[in-house]
Parts: sequence; structure tokens; C-alpha cells
Amino acid sequence: MDVTRLAGRDTARAARLLSDVRAARLTGQRSRLAPRPVIDQSWDRMLRSGVDPDHDFRTGLLTREELDRRRGTTRLRHVLPVLRQGLLSVADVTEHIMVVADEHGRVLWREGSTPVLRKADSFGFEPGADWAEDIVGTNGVGTPVVARRPVQVFASEHFVRSHATWTCTGAPITDPRDGRLIGVVDVSGPLETMHPATLAWVDSVAKLAEARLRERHHQSLERLRAAAAPVLARLGGRALAVDRDGWTAAVTGMPYTNRVALPKSLSPGTRWLPVLGLCVVEPLAGGWLIRGVAEPGASGTTRIVLDLGRARRWSVAVSGPPGSWTHELSPRHAELLYLLTLHPAGRSAADLADEVFGDPGRTVTVRAEMSRIRRFLGELLDHRPYRFSDDTEVTVLLPDDPRDLLPHSTAPAMARERCARAEGAEGRAGPGDAE
Repeated sequence: MDVTRLAGRDTARAARLLSDVRAARLTGQRSRLAPRPVIDQSWDRMLRSGVDPDHDFRTGLLTREELDRRRGTTRLRHVLPVLRQGLLSVADVTEHIMVVADEHGRVLWREGSTPVLRKADSFGFEPGADWAEDIVGTNGVGTPVVARRPVQVFASEHFVRSHATWTCTGAPITDPRDGRLIGVVDVSGPLETMHPATLAWVDSVAKLAEARLRERHHQSLERLRAAAAPVLARLGGRALAVDRDGWTAAVTGMPYTNRVALPKSLSPGTRWLPVLGLCVVEPLAGGWLIRGVAEPGASGTTRIVLDLGRARRWSVAVSGPPGSWTHELSPRHAELLYLLTLHPAGRSAADLADEVFGDPGRTVTVRAEMSRIRRFLGELLDHRPYRFSDDTEVTVLLPDDPRDLLPHSTAPAMARERCARAEGAEGRAGPGDAE
């Protein structure tokens, strides 16, 4: 049964059905109606993390100073006009509010229908509040942060009972420069305001916001290109101008590359950078001037550490004779690199497509992602087939609980790997390890 469509026709009946579904899940009983997969997965996370389904828990609000600081530094501030134009006019008429939260689920802005704002106050749904999923349960702010997709949460699909009179729909907003999550936009209101089309509406406005961020990025690169042109014209050898995030504005004496992987805390001086090697880094208005220098020969094994042990903070660290650096990974890149560690001999694009999507024909998508990975790993990652090069030593750091191994991933190979590791952990447990 499509509960979302039923709710659009008969809100009360849909709410009763979902209440029964939630009760059955919490008591371990069978239900005649299964929760939607995105909700079922969220409930599973809540049960594992110990969120109380019957008591509303709230953390402290951000101080006014901290709230202002976050508002002033997030890139979401650049797209507020887009969000307001696309959502507020309709939200006010339909008795909704618009909520904008950062990538951690902290509410930064909240606007819309005055009566609904007052109702939201009773939930603690206000600026500065923490609406992360592991704090307040399944909801339209925290769940899109974890699921990395638009999510509509209706009635008792909320894990915490006191939120069952509410409906909320949130969509993630990602930075088009690197695909990283920067926040969530959510439209919420009382139960009776639920509409099946809200999910598509909110998602489309979130995509408009991302398009605005992309436009701003292109404009900033144009300004940097104009500033760098006379500097590069005077230089000989390899050089390029990049913005603070490594996106290339101009290049001379070397092949053009869209982006250079930069360390988080780059400073002027002689530095070793992935792909480029030894470079001299100099500040440039709006970015960096990077000049290649002759690199002395170096030999020895390069160590690669793939860290998947921290929730949503996956990274790859490289250390060797030329130097060391760390790069944070997107969910997809973490997934692909982990699969390569399972197959030292290498995997073809078709192999990876089958393992990630269950479809060996999706090689174009895999090749595009692997190309992005090779931008920061460079020659440390071979292709045809894709594999870590022979002069590398790869170590993988995994979470203690096998279920926390890239839990976002729906790849068939990752599901099999989590199950295999869980079974292995049970097999290693002795008689005294269980109650």
C-alpha cells in the first residue's frame, strides 16, 4: 500500500495505519503493512543507537553567538533567497514552515506560517536546535543527512511518539564543487497539511539552490582566472592557479586538470601535492599559485591508510618518501576504494559496476568516479584493471560493529561484506560473550 498517497486522501486513516506499523516494529510483532525502506532503515538505526521512542529528548540550543557564527560561515547563506522564493510563498498558504539546517542537523533558519511556528516551538523545532537523527529520531532534517536523499516523514513514521502529529519533508543540499553535504532544507507542518507532491517540490528547490552555488563557483573562477593570467604569462615551466578548494582557474606549461587535491591546511612554501609532486605554493587573490619544481628521485613503499572507522568521516591517508597527506572521502569514493582493497589483483569497470549497482553495464558511471579518485591518488591507483599500485602498502581501519561499515551503501557487494563480517564476529564470540 502506498501510504503517502493514502495520506493525501485520508490523513486520519493513514496515521492510524502507521501507528500500528510503528507499534508492531517496536514490539517485534508482524504487521500487515511494512514501513517504507527509507523509514525502516532509519528505525533500525534508532533501535541500534538507543533513541527513546516514547520520550522527546532535546539537547541545548546553540548560543546566539554560535548561531550567528554558523550562519555567517555556511554556504547555505548564499542560497537563502532561492529557498525563500521557491518555498515560502507556498508554505505560508499551505500552513507549513521552511527550516534550513546545516550538515550536522542544527537548525539555522526557520520561517513561514506564524501559527505553525508556534506549534513547532512545542517540539523544540527552533533556530539553534539539534535535529540530528541520533538525537530526535527519524525526521525530515536528520534523516536526509544520513540517507543523503530527499525524505518525507509522515505521522508515526517519526520514531519518537510525540512527533506523530507532524509531517516533514527534507532534501539535502550538496556543494556542487565536491559533492559534500552542506545542509538540508525542510518543509514541515501539522499532520493534515501532508501532500504527496511535497517531496518533489522540496527536492526541486534544493536542486535550484545547488545550481545557484554552481553559478557562484563559476563566477569566482572567472575572477581568479583574470587575476592569474598576467602572472602565468611571465612564468616559465609548469604552473597553475587554483582556488582555495583546488579548482583550476588557469594553467601553463602542463596539461589542464579540473581540480588539484589540496591538504586542508595549505600554507605557502615548498609542498608535495598529489599528482603534481613537489611544488612551490604562493598566495594569489582568491586562491593559490602553484609552480612545479624538479623533484629529487625517491624510492620506497608508500603507505595508504583507508579509514572507514568513523561515522561519515571516511578518509584516505598517504605517507611515503615524498611526504604525507590526507583526503576526506565521499560515500561513493569510500565504497569503491574499500571494494578495491578486497581484490588486490584488481577489478574492471564492469566488475565494480556489478558490485556497486548490481548491473555490470553501468561502466560509464564507475569510470567517471574512478577518474575523480585518481585525481587525488594519481599513480598510486592503476587502471585496466583498477587496483592499488605494487609499490603501495594498504591498511584498512574498520568500525567495531560490522553493521556500521559504510551503512549508507546499498551496493550488493557491501551488503554481502557486512553480513560476512557480522557472521564472522558471531563465530569468534565465545560462550561467555553472550547473556
